[in-house]
Amino acid sequence: MIHEKRVFVLGLDSMPPELFFDRWLNQLPHIKQLVSHSIYGEMKSTIPAITCPAWMSMMTSANPGRLGLYGFRNRSNYDYNGLSFANSRSVHIDTVWSILSKLGKKVVVIGVPMTYPPQPVNGCMVTCFMTPDTTCEYTYPPNLKFEVEDISHGYILDVEEFRSDDKESILKTIYDMTEKRFRLTRHFIRSKEWDFFMMVEMGPDRIHHAFWKYFDEDHPKYIPGSKYQDVVLNYYKYLDKEIGGILDILREDTMVLIVSDHGAKRMIGGICINEWLIQNGYLKLIQYPRESTSFNKAIVDWENTTVWGEGGYYGRLFMNVKGREPKGVIARQHYEHFRNELIKKLKDLRDENGRNINTQVYKPEEIYSQCNGIPPDLIVYYGDLSWRSIGNVGNRTIWASENDTGPDDANHSQYGIFVMKSDKNYYGIRRKGVTLYDIAPTILSYMNIKIPEDMEGKVIQ
Repeated sequence: MIHEKRVFVLGLDSMPPELFFDRWLNQLPHIKQLVSHSIYGEMKSTIPAITCPAWMSMMTSANPGRLGLYGFRNRSNYDYNGLSFANSRSVHIDTVWSILSKLGKKVVVIGVPMTYPPQPVNGCMVTCFMTPDTTCEYTYPPNLKFEVEDISHGYILDVEEFRSDDKESILKTIYDMTEKRFRLTRHFIRSKEWDFFMMVEMGPDRIHHAFWKYFDEDHPKYIPGSKYQDVVLNYYKYLDKEIGGILDILREDTMVLIVSDHGAKRMIGGICINEWLIQNGYLKLIQYPRESTSFNKAIVDWENTTVWGEGGYYGRLFMNVKGREPKGVIARQHYEHFRNELIKKLKDLRDENGRNINTQVYKPEEIYSQCNGIPPDLIVYYGDLSWRSIGNVGNRTIWASENDTGPDDANHSQYGIFVMKSDKNYYGIRRKGVTLYDIAPTILSYMNIKIPEDMEGKVIQ
């Protein structure tokens, strides 16, 4: 009997190749066995290297500019009202599962970021950590929710407050969430009809942010001999067991992909983006706050402000342009000159000791084939993502040792992972040059489905 070709994709959010392959692979027997029969290696993420847009870019093979998604929050118009949250309705390019659904293939999608609110598929969907809570409609079809809650004994979408000092509670919730998601995944593998199955686990991302400083001796906040020093490794070992349980029940001829949207690295500190703009004369406040406070557009003196910024894993700078923003200051003919001056200054950013931190700055139109929606004027990787961007004002300094949204040990990095086992006999081939845009066309090619011409990636051979 000839089986239709099946693909199983396991997403591990924020999994870095340096730990997964280089440091700890020998302690992960099921993953090591899979890798020894796979093509594998580091996989280049999107710019910016964050959950949204990266998972959607992976599943559409379209860059963030084409998607019009430059982060979780994006400008919806040129006024100063801040940013609006993206969701599944923001995605106007077909994902792998929507292409397959239209062709009559059966799909199962669990936990893939940017799937809330749930959209109809030919199969079933359980949405992601961006779902407000489990009282919402978070499944397709809607009545699937009862099965999900029953099998998982109370489904967990995400770890609330993973940036806090309540480490015991964070750790327990990470394990509970992961266990429930894998249990549900095993149940659906066995009980649902499917050609394509994808599940994303957020646990690695949450554990890196909460516990990185305990194992990394080069972290500025490393705590030697902590009871948490093996937390990240032990979680990887637990993931290895869960992955082993999945591999045991998949048909031999199933293509297996393990992928991550980006990597992770130690966070050295934060650069206060708006403080830097104030100190360099680009941003004027009507009143400077007495203490560190979130950047509120209402306190900005817009007639005398040329640039403002947003915090996050990376920085975004927005310019106050005449005829574009309501109280624009920069004349359009000076726009490019002004932007280049900003880039030069940003690249010269120093730490407290006067050392250049190697900041990377990108013009959206130079890194994307098109820019839909409203892109930032500049995308900034402080210290090439070793420093995060802090939006707060009132700090009186541009350097911060702590994140403004709560304790955080890790930032994202540009390279995640991929492991691919198919019906070809691979023998642990480590491959360079793979990007996350390659995943969608590789899946479709394996399933003998025509690859849309506008997909940007190439088939991994």
